[in-house]
Amino acid sequence: MKGLAPLFLGIFGTFAFSWVGLTFIPNWQIGHLNPQMEEDGSDVYPQPQSGMVERGARIYAANGCIYCHSQQVRADYAGADIERKWGDRRSAPRDYIFERPVSLGKMRMGQDLANIGARAPAEQENAPPGGAASPATSPASGAGAPAPSPAPSGANPSPSTNAGSPPAGAPSPKATASPPPGGSPATSPAAPPASPAPSASASPGPNAPPASSTPPAAANASPAASASPAAGAPWPVQTSGQPPMYSAAWQHRHLYSPRSINVDSNMPSYRFLYQTRRITDAPSADALKLTGSEAPPEGWEIVPTYDAKCLVAYLMSLNQSHPLKEVRSAASAASSPPPASLPVQSPAPAK
Repeated sequence: MKGLAPLFLGIFGTFAFSWVGLTFIPNWQIGHLNPQMEEDGSDVYPQPQSGMVERGARIYAANGCIYCHSQQVRADYAGADIERKWGDRRSAPRDYIFERPVSLGKMRMGQDLANIGARAPAEQENAPPGGAASPATSPASGAGAPAPSPAPSGANPSPSTNAGSPPAGAPSPKATASPPPGGSPATSPAAPPASPAPSASASPGPNAPPASSTPPAAANASPAASASPAAGAPWPVQTSGQPPMYSAAWQHRHLYSPRSINVDSNMPSYRFLYQTRRITDAPSADALKLTGSEAPPEGWEIVPTYDAKCLVAYLMSLNQSHPLKEVRSAASAASSPPPASLPVQSPAPAK
């Protein structure tokens, strides 16, 4: 009986210290974070989301998307997420203060979605799925990553191959393009790889890495690329006749038929979020533009349900590209001048 009190105190102290270390201190440090804003009250980040976005977050979690996708850009010491252009900075606790619960994810069978909303084109609804678009203004194929360029927000660094556009073998502007992981996502799987250092007089093939020494005239001389995705490509590539990558129409097409976007995708189809209905007066503006065997019978159309619209609204809202004061972004680190080195003094001559 004499040892019962110390035993009880030891067990109680173990649980008490664990609770303090794992619950109280973290909640005291980051549990009451407020949105970041300027002194005049402007530039508030993050902001509360709409009801559709909140409903879409519940649909996202209910359908198990967290088992294959993460929403956390890791720091440089923990991974190569910033190198993959999945974000310009690592994720921070302030990014999630309005999310309940936070869908950080369990693993990555697909790309990270923390900034998928930033990859959408600025005018995705105004761009026709099969219309012509220039490489500077259209979203393009890539490793699912945004590139800091004057093109629309979140545009990817590789070329677009929309139907009706010029030959798609030309790389996008060289000043901002960077090769994605695992090689450049080619739009023609049969094209031979280009040499690592193409000269200005040679025409780069579709697989050629972007190089600032290749003039646009030489790039335009390359043959037209195939409209099908590259075999074995790790991420989706822009294909002919598809909506601009990461636009709302592209997200619906991806949810309805993932393998029409990426032939190697193992993502399940969420066709139960869409309904097939007869066209009455005129086709709906929200109807999916499907071709081949997936196209509905004549006089019918496939439209997203309200849940599908909420899910896409949630995906389009995922954007952690806003700079935070407590996190140093890769863009600011690259733009900051290197520290001045001390002058090297030559040793005094021996006397």
